[in-house]
Order: sequence, then structure tokens, then C-alpha cells
Amino acid sequence: MRPGSWNHNIHYHRRILASLPPAARTVLDAGAGTGQLAQTLAAAGYTVTAIDSAAELAAPPRTAGLTWITGDLLTYDFDTAFDAVVSVAVLHHLPDLAAALTRLANLAAPGGTLIVIGLARPTRLSDHVIHAAGAVIHRLQALRHGWQTDPAPTCWPPPHSYAQVRRTAAQLLPGAEFRRLPLWRYELRWRKLPAGAGVSP
Repeated sequence: MRPGSWNHNIHYHRRILASLPPAARTVLDAGAGTGQLAQTLAAAGYTVTAIDSAAELAAPPRTAGLTWITGDLLTYDFDTAFDAVVSVAVLHHLPDLAAALTRLANLAAPGGTLIVIGLARPTRLSDHVIHAAGAVIHRLQALRHGWQTDPAPTCWPPPHSYAQVRRTAAQLLPGAEFRRLPLWRYELRWRKLPAGAGVSP
């Protein structure tokens, strides 16, 4: 990792890559920001569509296998669904959490995977303990790699708590896995049922 190339979101890019199912070919980066994750995914051989509403953010160098869209994630009319939908630090910018999660789930193809790395508001003692551990990791990693400023708009504190995210995901996405992560993040991972699964003949 080159100097000045680390921040809290970049830290979890490798985790997302490792979590993608082997059969995945097409990936949507929902709320791509400056496009670093989208470019990493394309370089790994995926066919990537990246969307962000901020035109000044979504303008990285051209990358093979990567299609850029400047548009509203919640309303853009995609002409396909995706083997995997990934989203990093986006949901806390969208006040209607249920609508946002439903939209992301609908963009996954049958059998597809949704991976969300998000921010939320601490409300429990365990949240604050994990945040404290994250502060230590932040200091060590920032000293080691150098901090890269993210030009995306800031939304702090997040409108949703960790408990709200967990509860909403459980209601809308049966079988979803929720994990608290250091660096003020959580991971939500869900697999959509394949076409015809659970349907009586």
C-alpha cells in the first residue's frame, strides 16, 4: 500500500473482495464515490458498474471492465440485475433505511449477494467498546500508511443506530448476517434466493 493511501473505507476493500462468491461476474458498486473500490474490483476481473450521484466524485481514469453512471442510486433504471451488489459508507446518507436496503436487495440477481459496509450510531456499551478499539487501530494504521482524505460529503452522526440497522435487515432480508466491525463500521451480508427456490411446484 503506497503512502497516504489508507482510510476507514479503503481498509475494508479487501474484505469485500474476499467475500464475493466465486461464481460472481457482474458487480454493482452502489454509491461509488471516488471509485477506488470499483477500480479494485475491475482490476480483479469483475465486470463492474459504478453509480454515484456526485459527478465531481465519479470521474476517475478509464478502467477496462468498468462502466460509470452519474445518477441517483434509488431511482436509476438499470437494465440488468447483478451477481453482487456492494456498498461502502452510503446507507447513512439515505434517511429511509428500509427503502435503501430494499432497493439494494432488488438490484441483486437471483442467487446474488449483497455486501454493505456501513456507518451507524452507537447506543449500547458494546458499541462504544468496539469504537474504542477502532480508535487504536485508526492511529496505528494511519501512522503506518498515511491518511487519505475522502472528498465525499460527511454525514455525522449517522441517522441510524447499529441496533436499527440490524433490526431492519432482519425484517427485510431473511438470513442476513450482521457484524460489528472496528473503525466505526458494520458489515451486512445477504444472499438472495435463487430463482424458484422456496416455491412449491
